[in-house]
Amino acid sequence: MERTLILIKPDAIQRQLVGTILQRFENKGMKIAGLKMMQMTEDMAKEHYKDLVDKPFFPSLSEFMTSHPIIAIAMEGAGAVGICRKMTGATFGMKAEPGTIRGDYGVSTSYNLIHSSEDKSAAERELKIFFKDEDFFSYNAVISQWIATEEDAQKA
Repeated sequence: MERTLILIKPDAIQRQLVGTILQRFENKGMKIAGLKMMQMTEDMAKEHYKDLVDKPFFPSLSEFMTSHPIIAIAMEGAGAVGICRKMTGATFGMKAEPGTIRGDYGVSTSYNLIHSSEDKSAAERELKIFFKDEDFFSYNAVISQWIATEEDAQKA
């Protein structure tokens, strides 16, 4: 099974969308392998957004991400990285397709509700920023056998 990082950003928490967002991933068949509410620090923001640190918008991005708590989620499932990324939608809510999280709940270019790892290598790197190995939980959900076969997991 694949793992990816989902961050529920301060705007989604302030808008009380946490349960709605989690439910969408669970309804799709994803499983929560780790979850924590936390305050992102400036150092974490620099590490997480390392490719954006030199961009002119980074200070406002960092200020936003460190302004209020976030929720970090290690999401697990067959094809989790690609599926979660697709469910998240385009970066800016006004350009995101209806049916995606950002498309259904976002319109802002500054507040985009959620982060989802871009690819498998990003997921591996990003998960280490927010979780230690002991923060992950492995368990069998009874419904898992009805969501994806082992063959599906290998194709992801």
